[in-house]
Amino acid sequence: MNFTYYGHSCFQIDVAGKKLLFDPFITPNPLASGVDITQLKPDYIFLSHGHYDHVADVERIASQSEAVIVGCYEVVEWFRAKGFEKNHSMNIGGSWEFDFGKVTLTPAVHSSSMPDGSYGGVAGGFLIKTEEGFFYYSGDTALFSDMKLLASKGALAFAVLCIGGNFTMNAKEALQGAQWLGCKEIIGVHYDTFPAIKINHTAAQNRFQKEGSQLHLLPIGESLSFS
Repeated sequence: MNFTYYGHSCFQIDVAGKKLLFDPFITPNPLASGVDITQLKPDYIFLSHGHYDHVADVERIASQSEAVIVGCYEVVEWFRAKGFEKNHSMNIGGSWEFDFGKVTLTPAVHSSSMPDGSYGGVAGGFLIKTEEGFFYYSGDTALFSDMKLLASKGALAFAVLCIGGNFTMNAKEALQGAQWLGCKEIIGVHYDTFPAIKINHTAAQNRFQKEGSQLHLLPIGESLSFS
């Protein structure tokens, strides 16, 4: 599996011959100015919830790639009403077998609304099991103890966790989540984009290192491979 970071909570996983793009928020993000979204041709776009900083580039990328939009029912329906017919709606606790692997929409403790203020259903995360590996994306969330239940689903190659605080859990809380998940390879997201979520990179990584885990804070545009 290959992970590429595009800033904020946007990343792409290349797995089983498919490209899975998550929460595309690139063009409004000045930190991601070096990313050319015209080059993004995902097969799937996964949306954890409806907030603007997770869906801003969905329409443009879906139009150029004809990707399947996947997420909570209300989020997917909002895009379907805009003419995006290639989609798959889910809800919390539900699973579906896609052509690359099994996806489960997991709980998240967060709000959700669409950019026009309409109802965005509930926020979630994704637990994805493929023949190449098993990984978890928390989406935007507070720390919640049900993360312990996810550990029973299988050993994770890596977990993508929000770490910026203020709107989500911070690095200390994400470390607790990682321990509950039984996962030592963590990729941090949802940090530095706005003043309220700026973090001390060294302090956050040292916190994880002291507990025998690794917190990856990738520069935008860089990739990391997991086997």
